[in-house]
Amino acid sequence: MTKHGNTISATGATNPLFPVSGAHQSALTSKRNARLITPLLLLFALVACTQSPTTLPPTSTSVGATNASASGTPTGPLATSQVLPATTVTATRAPATSTQRTAIATPIATPRTESPGCPADVDFLGYADTLDKTTFANTAVGGLSALVYDAAHDQYYSLVDNQGDTPARFYTLRLPLDGGKLGTPTIIAVTILRGPDGTPYTGRTFDGEGMALLPDGDLLIASETEPSIRRFAPDGRQREQLPVPPRFLVKPNGEATENLTFESLALTQDGRTLYTAVEGPLGPDGFATPVRARLRLLRYTADPGFQPSAQFFYLAEAAQGLSEIAALGPNDLLTLERGFIPGLGNTIRLFRVSLAGAPDITARASLADTDLTPLPKTLLVDLGLCTAGTATHPGKQTNPLLDNIESVTLGPLLPDGRQTLLLQSDDNFAADQVTRFYALAFRP
Repeated sequence: MTKHGNTISATGATNPLFPVSGAHQSALTSKRNARLITPLLLLFALVACTQSPTTLPPTSTSVGATNASASGTPTGPLATSQVLPATTVTATRAPATSTQRTAIATPIATPRTESPGCPADVDFLGYADTLDKTTFANTAVGGLSALVYDAAHDQYYSLVDNQGDTPARFYTLRLPLDGGKLGTPTIIAVTILRGPDGTPYTGRTFDGEGMALLPDGDLLIASETEPSIRRFAPDGRQREQLPVPPRFLVKPNGEATENLTFESLALTQDGRTLYTAVEGPLGPDGFATPVRARLRLLRYTADPGFQPSAQFFYLAEAAQGLSEIAALGPNDLLTLERGFIPGLGNTIRLFRVSLAGAPDITARASLADTDLTPLPKTLLVDLGLCTAGTATHPGKQTNPLLDNIESVTLGPLLPDGRQTLLLQSDDNFAADQVTRFYALAFRP
């Protein structure tokens, strides 16, 4: 393996998921779908990381797009020595096999910039499948579970959740918004995440699901495995680990359910307040009728290091899990809820949530207490109601525009003052899913 700094530029470790044998793929699909069969699964299927979580009928959209060449030298968090030479490294489309196919059997196309109809107050700026089923520096591009915007350098960092024995990593991307439309995504570099001793984390030891960029360029990254929140230097070396309240640990060490822990991470603009949440309820909190998860949203405050400072009661919609959070202000959040129903596909909804005046429920043993009121929230957009346009999908989606969308981040402001939102889907390295980027805009 040849490396430039902490950026892989050659080789690729054996990956049991990409590609996979037909039997293995079938087993994975059965495992994903099995979680959605019973009511209990329907709640946890929403969070099943191995497939798009519980969702209501959406519209599927899948498009092949031009392969992006690695170009440009990242400024900011990534050192020049980490950038892969543009002349030798290109994001290439992986060849289809009997167990791995490209996103859709249609000619490769450029990003779609038509504006599907979306609810009022939200504008659709396009989507792009350019990076679907591609490789970069001998790593498979997929499993993208968190996205954060670096406004100082106009670039994005995209986190891979887990991929067998391959190194835990994030990609540096360009997601241009040309003329108010989403342009062609381009990968600039890939950076390996390493422990304090320099040993790379892998998909076996690290399930990256949430990411936030600190003012000094360091990254906070949440792993759903334990769960944990670690601080990494720009070169991917771990600096420290934040404390996690004991009850948030996975059973039997705590009350959380495996694969339903920290799926999100959001930092306020001043860099002093951090938010995360469990994707599924802690054991004592359970579900409200009908199948609405009672979730704990956890606040950290920098004093000076990040310490848990408060918890809030968040009630998810029926058969939905809380997949991501973005901070619009100190007490104003944007949440992404998603679900998945076999044969119908995903449900993806964005809500505005207010914490103003909300009580701290840290001391509450259970959120089932009848005197508790969840945080108020307002639906911003149900992506399943956006028209699919020419979008297609390799799997089953009621709305082919959708897939397993796990990430949302605030992008740049448009000249007219609208706030952009960039979203990405996690294809789980599966042939019947797609890596897709979306751009929306709304007035804050």
